[in-house]
Amino acid sequence: MISFMNNRFVSGLLAIASILPAIATGLPAKDAPAPAAPELRRDSSPVNDGKSGPVASYADVVEPVQKVVVTISTSRTVRIPVNPLLRQLFGNRIQIPDQQRKEEGLGSGVIVSPDGYILTNYHVVEGADELKVALSDDRKFPAKLVGSDDKTDIAVIKIEAAGLPSVTLADSDKLRVGDVVFAVGNPLGVGETVTMGIVSAKGRNQLGLLDEVGGFEDYIQTDAAINMGNSGGALVDAKGRLVGINSAILSPSRGNVGIGFAIPVNLAASVMQSLIRTGTVSRGYLGAEGQDLTSEVAEQIGLPKDTKGLIVSEIDSDSPADKAGLKASDVILALNDKPVASKEELRLAVAEQPPGATVSLSIMRDGKPVTLSAVLGSLPGNENELLTGVNAVALNDEARRRLGIDPRVTGLIVTEIDPKSPYADVLAPDMIVMEINRAAVPTLAAARALLQKGRNLFYVYHNGSAGFLVVIVK
Repeated sequence: MISFMNNRFVSGLLAIASILPAIATGLPAKDAPAPAAPELRRDSSPVNDGKSGPVASYADVVEPVQKVVVTISTSRTVRIPVNPLLRQLFGNRIQIPDQQRKEEGLGSGVIVSPDGYILTNYHVVEGADELKVALSDDRKFPAKLVGSDDKTDIAVIKIEAAGLPSVTLADSDKLRVGDVVFAVGNPLGVGETVTMGIVSAKGRNQLGLLDEVGGFEDYIQTDAAINMGNSGGALVDAKGRLVGINSAILSPSRGNVGIGFAIPVNLAASVMQSLIRTGTVSRGYLGAEGQDLTSEVAEQIGLPKDTKGLIVSEIDSDSPADKAGLKASDVILALNDKPVASKEELRLAVAEQPPGATVSLSIMRDGKPVTLSAVLGSLPGNENELLTGVNAVALNDEARRRLGIDPRVTGLIVTEIDPKSPYADVLAPDMIVMEINRAAVPTLAAARALLQKGRNLFYVYHNGSAGFLVVIVK
C-alpha cells in the first residue's frame, strides 16, 4: 500500500488525513498586487566531484538543517451525521442534530526564505481550519495558507517572522542513484528526527498516488526511514541542501520498510513560485499524444532498439504541436535537451513550463534527427471541473470516513466551488452528486456527458440526507 505520510489523530488512533481541498483562507485577492516571490538560496553544483572518502560524522551537515524543518499542526471540525435509522424512527417529531468533533493532525515543513515562506505537502494542510507552526527553538506561530496544488501535492504556508534560518536548494536533476540523503521531519509526533539512506531510484511516475486528481508524479525514491508525520519534511543531500519534500511510503503495514518517496525540489520550487505570485499554478500545453517507444516499434521504424522516447500517435488540431509541425509517427527524444523516455516524462516536462514558453523538441523523423520549436499554450480547462467553478472527484474511502457517509451512497463529491461560480448558491462542498437526470454518475466523464443545457435534475446527498435539486446549466 502506498500512503501519504502525515499524522492525523482520531479517537486516539494514528491515521492519515484526507481533508477536502476547500481552503480559501490566505489566498491572495484577485485585485491585489501579486506578492513578490522570495529570493531563494541555490547551489546547483554536484554533491561531490565523483570521489568519495571516509566520513566519521554528518553532524555538521545535519545541524543547520534541523533549524529549518518545522512541525505543522492542523485542526479541522468534522461533522458526524446522525444514523439515518434514527431520523426515520423519529421523523420530524424530534430534530436530531449532527455531531461534531475536532480532528487534529501533524506534518512537517521546510523554511525556504527568511521572511517565513514554508514548503510542505498539500495533503498535510488539506482542508485545515487552523494551521500552527512550531520551530526547532520552540517558538510557535499561526500560519496562513498561501496556495496549494493537489496535482503535485505541494502547498505553501507563511508565518509572520523575519530573520529565520532557511534552507539552500540543490539542483535535484543532478541527484544520482547512490547519493547519500537525510530525511528530516517529525515522524509519529515523537519530535524532530533525522534518518539516513541513499537515493534508491529517480523518476518514479507510475505510483498512482495522484491519479484521482490527474496529478504529475516524478518522485525520488529513498531508503532513508520515512514514517507518518514526515510528510512535508526535508530530504537533503550530504551538503545539507534541499533535494526533495518527503511525501509518501510504500508499505503493507503503513510503517517504514525502506521505500519512501520525495517530490524533487526543482518541481516543488517551481510550483511554489507560481503559488506565491498568483495563488494558482499555470501549466504548459503541447497538444500531442503518443505511446512509449518499444524496442519492437523502434526497429520497425529504423531506429536502434534501445532508443528511448515517445512515438507520436495523435496531434490536437491547431495546437502548439500542430503549429510547430509535429507529425504522427515522429519520435520525441527530448524537450529542451532533457531526455523524455515515456509519455509521463513528456507530460511532466511540458507541464513544468509556463504557458507562452518556447521549447525545443528533439525528434527523429524518417530516421533523421530534426529539431522543432513550439510555443506552449495553456493546459485547457480544469481536469476536475464538473460545472463552471465547481470541482468534483469520485467519492473515495477517505471522504466516506471523514463525512461518515453510508457505503450505499456512490457518485462524485464536490471538492471546491469558486465563490463567483453561477452554481455557488445551489451546490456546496462535500455534497455528493449521485445521479444527474436519473442516471448514475460513477465518474466525472459520465457526469459531464449527462449534463445538458437548461434544467438538469440532480440527486444529491448532503448533511446526512438525500434529495433532488434542479440545476440550470447555461
